[in-house]
Amino acid sequence: MPTTTTVQQERWHEVVTDPTLRDCPHKVETNERGQLILTPHSNRHSDLQTRLLLLLREHAPTGPVAVEYALATPQGVKVPDVVWMSPDRRAEMRDTGDPSTLAPELCVEIMSRSNTEDELREKWALYREIGAEEVWIVDADGRIRVFGEAEREGSEIAPSCPNRVDPTA
Repeated sequence: MPTTTTVQQERWHEVVTDPTLRDCPHKVETNERGQLILTPHSNRHSDLQTRLLLLLREHAPTGPVAVEYALATPQGVKVPDVVWMSPDRRAEMRDTGDPSTLAPELCVEIMSRSNTEDELREKWALYREIGAEEVWIVDADGRIRVFGEAEREGSEIAPSCPNRVDPTA
C-alpha cells in the first residue's frame, strides 16, 4: 500500500482546491492524464445512492458507508457512488492519503445514461487493482450485479443483501 503522494493525488488536490469548481453541479473524476470527467447528477441516481447506502447499513457488517468516495487509481481519481469499509480498512486507507490509494472492501457503481458497460467494467478492474474485494454494478432496473474476481451470485461481504433495489421507491 503506497504511503507517498501520487501524481493522481497531487492532481486531485488541485481539483478540490480550484475555486472555479467549488460549486460544480456534477460528479467530478479524472482520467489517467489528470483531465476532468464531469457527470451530471440526476435525482434518480441520488435516490438509488441513498437506497444502496441504507441497504448496506442494514446488511453489511459494522463499518462506515459513504457516498461518492474519491479513490486514486492508476487511471485517475475515480469516485464510486457508494462504498462500505471495515473500521480496520478505513484506518489503513487514511494512511495512504486523500484520496486514498487503497479501496474500501466494497465499491458500488450505479449505471447512468452516460455510462457504458465497458466503462463500468474498467472501474471494476481499477477498484479491484487497488484492493476492493467486491464491486457492485447496479443497473437501471435496480438489479445488483456482484463482482469479485468474476461475477458472483451474491455478496460475500453482505450475504443477506437482496440482489435488487427498487429504483422507484
